[in-house]
Amino acid sequence: MSALSSVYGIVARDLVRTTRQTSRLLGGLARPFMWLLLVGTGYNAIARLEGALSYQAFIYPGIIVMAALFGGMLTAIATVYDREFGMLRLMLASPAGTAAVLAGRALAATLVGAAQGAVVLLFAPLVLPISSREFVAALGALVLAAAMSGMLGLMVAARLRSVENFAGVINVVLFPLLFVSGALYPTTGMPPALRALARGNPVTYAVDLMRHAVGQRGEFGVVVDVAALLAATLIAFGVAAVLFDPEQRFVRARRPRVSP
Repeated sequence: MSALSSVYGIVARDLVRTTRQTSRLLGGLARPFMWLLLVGTGYNAIARLEGALSYQAFIYPGIIVMAALFGGMLTAIATVYDREFGMLRLMLASPAGTAAVLAGRALAATLVGAAQGAVVLLFAPLVLPISSREFVAALGALVLAAAMSGMLGLMVAARLRSVENFAGVINVVLFPLLFVSGALYPTTGMPPALRALARGNPVTYAVDLMRHAVGQRGEFGVVVDVAALLAATLIAFGVAAVLFDPEQRFVRARRPRVSP
């Protein structure tokens, strides 16, 4: 029961902290709409897509995932704050352990990312018509995308010790993940090297799953997308658990002993 209480406390603390950062929340919501209005409107005049789909309608699933991606990954900055001020050491040393800390942080990041993506999803009827069934399916895809994004953010933040480092590193991670995902242009038209990177990019499967959810044609099957997202989330959780380990038990176990 103490582990559940710890998870609940971490989630509540992170959500309160996030809701107090009004500028960050507004910025996270403004970013996808700016892409949709500025980039989408501009490319609408020159982009040529198969069928009658407009460019704005094509990128809309990717814009929804973008909101979840930025919201989920940037929530990991709370971990860097706590490490910088010594709070993280106390949390990791608690009886609940590393797993409870990671679970609480991951759940909070998932909720924040899903909430930001849901706000963008609410405006879908203005861009492309979706049914109530497709809306529910999009919410499910959004939760998976947010969970994966939150765990990737925690994995990145696991060893960073300052907010400045996190801000620099996360941008280097975020934008390549977004650009090589099929969110803004089809991956089928990419050069072979970039297409191979796209297939190893978990965000690609989040965008593809969102396309299926809103009734667009995807590159992979729904089962493949869901399996890829779950696998990426679990792998990121495992890597983050090793990196977060306060006593570095996993690292020491792999180091060869040096005789004196």
